[in-house]
Amino acid sequence: MRQIDELYIRCPFYGTRKVCEQFAINRKRAQRLMRLMGLEGVRRRRSTSRPAPGHKVYPYLLRDIAITRPDQAWASDITYIPLQHGFLYLTAVMDIYSRNVLSWRLSNTLAGDFCIEALDMALSQSQPEIFNTDQGAQFTSVAFTSRLEKSGVAISMDGRGRALDNVFVERLWRSLKYEEVGLLAGLRRRLAGRGLVGQVLRLLLQRAAPPVPCLPHTRRGLRRGLTRQKCSRSNLR
Repeated sequence: MRQIDELYIRCPFYGTRKVCEQFAINRKRAQRLMRLMGLEGVRRRRSTSRPAPGHKVYPYLLRDIAITRPDQAWASDITYIPLQHGFLYLTAVMDIYSRNVLSWRLSNTLAGDFCIEALDMALSQSQPEIFNTDQGAQFTSVAFTSRLEKSGVAISMDGRGRALDNVFVERLWRSLKYEEVGLLAGLRRRLAGRGLVGQVLRLLLQRAAPPVPCLPHTRRGLRRGLTRQKCSRSNLR
């Protein structure tokens, strides 16, 4: 159990299958031991994209559109960064064509202020034709959508339960949280203002890939060629 605990500290995204491979034990034993220690591999959870009653939901505008130039479409999303005691929320604005992270902000609450700050910072650099988000309350609020409307930006929102509509930001979160930030989970919240912020910024910028043309979205998400070519680890890391 001590060896499993040490492995989990180094690789918190390991589940029972990975533990079996590391220690050459059967899966039932790995499940029993991890359950006794209260350990579970880090995985995606639905806790940041909750709609607000009464907020206007906009249609998804990227279906059947080829992204062929910078600033044609931006995307934004929220995720959480686990710490030793609690967690922080991270939002980022990404240019879909170039995969560049234009701005980002950290917050210890899910209030929409940090999303608006990230949006304002991105709009101070350039302006997209389409801005795509999910249907979370932070993005459907009047304070957020009014800034886009005043700038003449078309607002697009993912369909409910359709993670592939915002696949590039989701892939960024996957690489960032489960492969990198998990190793920093021992940091205390008081260090987040210094060490973690610098680490997050560096990791975000490292994942900006060279410009590549995007194939159109379809009713089932991205076309197969895009799924194989653009969503591979080599292109999105």
